[in-house]
Amino acid sequence: MKARTLVRAILFAAIFSCVTGILCAQERPVPSDSARVAIPGCAKGRAFIVAQTPEHEPTQTDIAPGRRLRLSGPKDVLADIKKHEGRLIEVTGLIRKAALKGPGGIPIAGGRVRIGAGVPQSPTGEPSRTLTSYEQPVLDVEGWRQLGENCSVK
Repeated sequence: MKARTLVRAILFAAIFSCVTGILCAQERPVPSDSARVAIPGCAKGRAFIVAQTPEHEPTQTDIAPGRRLRLSGPKDVLADIKKHEGRLIEVTGLIRKAALKGPGGIPIAGGRVRIGAGVPQSPTGEPSRTLTSYEQPVLDVEGWRQLGENCSVK
């Protein structure tokens, strides 16, 4: 009788640990206003500059090379990325879909200069102190991998 109870307890523990492991290994769900992307580029601190996708790598997003993003995420992941400054890496994470569209405004002079709306103003006519439309998009980093090449992005 005791042996049967012991076997049941061990079997229950084994099934419970397998189910828990499977559930914990799943990626976190993507919010409806965000997208999961994998972007090649170069990191410098918490700044990330998007690079041209290497020929041997599949392209996942249409983010233009030279675009700057701000990295956010777990401290240990960001510390690992910082150790690989100067090397081409690919970061995977979540970014808002609105940030994927690129900068707003109308491009002139070859696309480097853009004309957009003015700075938001308060009812008293003073400019707003927060320039939300000119901030760098944030990439919430989930992981990264080294692509094995030196950075060519300045």
